[in-house]
Amino acid sequence: MPNELNTWMDWLKQQPELLTLSATLALIAAAWLSNWVVKHILVRAIYRVIGATTVGRHGQIKESGIIKRLSNVVPALVLSSGVMLVPDMPEAVVEVTRNVCSAFIVLTIAMAIGAFLDILNTLYQRRPNAHLKPIKGYLQVIKIAIYAIAAILMVAALIDRSPLILLSGLGAMAAVLMLIFQDTLLSLVASVQISSSDIIRVGDWVEMPNLNADGDVIDIALHTVKVQNWDKTITTIPTRRFITDPFKNWRGMQESGGRRIKRALYLDQTSVHFLSNEEIARLRRFMLLDDYLDHKDRELLDWNTRLAEHSKEAVNTRRITNIGSFRAYVEHYLRHNPHIHQHMTLLVRQLSPTADGLPLEIYCFTNTTAWNAYEGIQSDIFDHLLAILPEFGLRVFQHPSGADFQALREKAPAARRLNSEMV
Repeated sequence: MPNELNTWMDWLKQQPELLTLSATLALIAAAWLSNWVVKHILVRAIYRVIGATTVGRHGQIKESGIIKRLSNVVPALVLSSGVMLVPDMPEAVVEVTRNVCSAFIVLTIAMAIGAFLDILNTLYQRRPNAHLKPIKGYLQVIKIAIYAIAAILMVAALIDRSPLILLSGLGAMAAVLMLIFQDTLLSLVASVQISSSDIIRVGDWVEMPNLNADGDVIDIALHTVKVQNWDKTITTIPTRRFITDPFKNWRGMQESGGRRIKRALYLDQTSVHFLSNEEIARLRRFMLLDDYLDHKDRELLDWNTRLAEHSKEAVNTRRITNIGSFRAYVEHYLRHNPHIHQHMTLLVRQLSPTADGLPLEIYCFTNTTAWNAYEGIQSDIFDHLLAILPEFGLRVFQHPSGADFQALREKAPAARRLNSEMV
C-alpha cells in the first residue's frame, strides 16, 4: 500500500497542473469541512451553553447571529493559510486569495461587533429607567466608527498596503469627496438611521402632507423612498427627508389591532329637554337603557329626597335629560357592538357648543384595521345613531338649504291669508 501511494505521488509530481488542481480541491474541501464542523458542532454546543444563561434564554444572541458570523472566520483562515501550501500556485493568486480572506475576516468581525452592540442596547432597554437615558444614539456612533475603520482596513488588505497610507491620503481628499458626494453621504447617514431606528419599512402606511405623500412605502433605496399614494400615483421622497421632516407612520395602528373612530354628531341645542314620565316609560322599551334608567332613578330619588321641602319645585330637583339618556344609549350600544375593540379607549362625550350645534363625539376603536371593514363599521354605527335619534326627541343640526327657503316661501302666502281672515 505504501508503495502504491509513493507511485501515485511520483506520478502527480510529474503532472504539476494536476497536482496544483488536486491540492486546490483538497484545500476547498478542507475549508468546507471546517465550516461544517464549526457551524454544526461547535456553534450548536456554544448555543446550548449560552442557552442556560439568563441572556441566552431570551434568544438575543441566537437571533443576532453573532456566533454564526464569527464562525465564518474559520474557513477564511483555512483558505488564507492553506493557499501557500498549494504547489506551483501563482504568486498573484496566492496574494489575491490572502488579501480577500483578510478583508472578509475584517468584515465578519466588524459585523459581529455591530450585532453585539445591538444586543447590548436590547439588554439596556430592559432596565426600568432605560427610557430616561437611552444609549442607542451613542451605540450608533460607535457602529459607524467601527464600520469606517473596517472599511479602511478592508481596502488596505485588498491592495496590500498599510492603512496609514490610506489615512494620510484620505485627509487631503476629504473636502473634495464631501463636496462631490454630499447628497450620497447625507442619504447614507439617513439610511443608516432609518434602518437602525426602524423608522419605516416597505409596506408601511406613511403620511407626509407637505410632500403630498399618503400611501404605502413600496421601495427604500439609498437616495429615495417611493410611496404609492391611494390614488395609485407614486411620490418619490429623498431618504433624508424622513429624518429632517415630520411625517406620520400608521404602522403602530396596524400592529395594535384597532383603528380609531373619532367623529361627532352635531345636535340641535333647542331639542335638548328634560324627559317626562311618559317619555321615560317609552325609553324603557330599549333593552340597552334598562340598567341606566334604574341607576338614574335611584340616584335622583336619593338626591331629591335630601332636598326636603325644596323638592316640591321642579326647578330645584334633578331630572333625566334626553341628551344624557342618548349619550348613555350610545355608550351601551358601542359596548355591545362586536366590531368595537373593548380593550381600547371608548368614550361618548360632549364637546363645546358651536354655531353648528352641540357636538356629541364618539371616540372608540374598531377591532380591525382593514380600510374597507373599518369604513363599513363606522358607517353602520352612524347610520343607526342618526336613525334612532328622534326616539329621544333630539334633532340633528343642519344649516338651511335652498329647499328650506323654498318651502318657507310657499308657506308665506297661506300664513298671510290666514292672518287676514282672522282680522
